[in-house]
Amino acid sequence: MATQRGTQLLGPDNATLTVHTSRTGAAAKAGHDLTIEVTSWQASLATADDPGSMSIEMTVDGGSLRVLDGRGGMQKLGDDDKVDIAKTIDEDVLKREQITFRSTSVEQAADGGGLCIDGDLSLHGTAHPLSVDVVLNADGSLSAEAIIKQSAWGMKPYSTLYGALKVADDVRIKLESKA
Repeated sequence: MATQRGTQLLGPDNATLTVHTSRTGAAAKAGHDLTIEVTSWQASLATADDPGSMSIEMTVDGGSLRVLDGRGGMQKLGDDDKVDIAKTIDEDVLKREQITFRSTSVEQAADGGGLCIDGDLSLHGTAHPLSVDVVLNADGSLSAEAIIKQSAWGMKPYSTLYGALKVADDVRIKLESKA
């Protein structure tokens, strides 16, 4: 699938960026699988006829994550719980630091319907390679997904109840643009 040349700007006005966590540990049933929205971010996708000439850069405000939903758990996740989780993310997990991603290579996906983007994700002052799969939809929208292993960036996954309830090390990141 060939894309048109130009620069496509993405952000909260025309796309959503979400973080999806799951839970683990002996008390996992007590916790929630979370959907968290990033409310302040921007991405620039420089497109070309040849995927090898494409690039993407993204900047995320690490202090802009807000809990949308919590599934599972012993009781419903309330508004106060959502505020407390966002505060923990801001102060203890991401520490309101800027997060960046810069592509190093872009290739056409084997099925021809998307792109395979390799790049460097900088998080907590550490950069590591990250691969992102992008689906280019017929209506002009796109969706992308990547898995981030928190420990690879020196982050200790959040835990409580003396470690009996933990956020799983693997966190799924999703981006979906509007047509």
